[in-house]
Amino acid sequence: MNTPEAPRPKIAALASYALIGAALLLIMWQGLLPGLLCACLGFLATRWLSPRLGPLLRARDGLAPRLSAAVVALLPLVLIALALPHTRGLIVDAPGQYRELLAFMARTMLELRDRLPPDIAAQLPDGAQEVQRVIAAYLASKAGALALTGRAWLTGLLFAYVGLLIGALAAARPSARQLKPLAAALHLRLHRFGETFRQIVVAQFFIALFNTFLTAVFLLVVLPLWDSRLPYTMALILLTFVAGLIPIVGNLICNGVLTLVGLSVSPLVALACLAFLIGIHKAEYFINAKVVGARTHMSVWELLSVMFVMEAVFGPAGLVAAPLFYAYAKKELQASGWV
Repeated sequence: MNTPEAPRPKIAALASYALIGAALLLIMWQGLLPGLLCACLGFLATRWLSPRLGPLLRARDGLAPRLSAAVVALLPLVLIALALPHTRGLIVDAPGQYRELLAFMARTMLELRDRLPPDIAAQLPDGAQEVQRVIAAYLASKAGALALTGRAWLTGLLFAYVGLLIGALAAARPSARQLKPLAAALHLRLHRFGETFRQIVVAQFFIALFNTFLTAVFLLVVLPLWDSRLPYTMALILLTFVAGLIPIVGNLICNGVLTLVGLSVSPLVALACLAFLIGIHKAEYFINAKVVGARTHMSVWELLSVMFVMEAVFGPAGLVAAPLFYAYAKKELQASGWV
């Protein structure tokens, strides 16, 4: 009599795989990645804060999770309210800032020979000018594309905050004691996805925060001591944080942008930027290899291959999502004994 019930867990597991895969594809196609990442962040932050508030409250059960969710939901609003008078242009008009930065880099690339010392400029091959024009045209095209992303940027910020709310509220919800087969399978999929997020994105977040702090000190303190200042300093600091969330490729983006902007000031400043970036990113390579790579069992060639494919399909968002999605897929395959 129990035979018809036997296949249900396997069918539920297959259905959960299909639903999770479809949900991730939908998130990428509809540009909801900021919401997904912030939902995971809100969930983990609430779960981390709740047991720490519990002993302080000494109140009835269930209050600590709800209070933790309220703190996680309100803290970004408080921070934005405090910082907005000083960073309104950077937060609201970020696409315009980066459009100007890309156009500035394109002009710098075209004027490369004029900015280098004569002895070094004379050593450049004749074909270098054509390469300069190609790179400058690419940068100018990206600047033109950013002219249309103002509304998308603000929408992304809204999605990110809504995702944070969803994650915080989900973490504050009491856990169900008994789940039906499909719900149990989905709960397991989401648990593994959350574990992958914690292993990769949270570690990468702190790496990016560390890099951003050092870069801010370099741009706002060290260079001014040498009577040198880079244009678009605040935009460069924000770019360092966002690019730092992308393993490996983010380093290359930061190195290229800061060095080229430094070259617009002087070759010596460009050399100082390059030396500084190589120094701090050596530490990041070590952390990535020892922490992120060891936890997820991902080699560099795997990560780069997946990032290349995801960027080709989904654009820049694919670069951010590739390490998370690939590590999650690999975790599921390992749990099933396939790899």
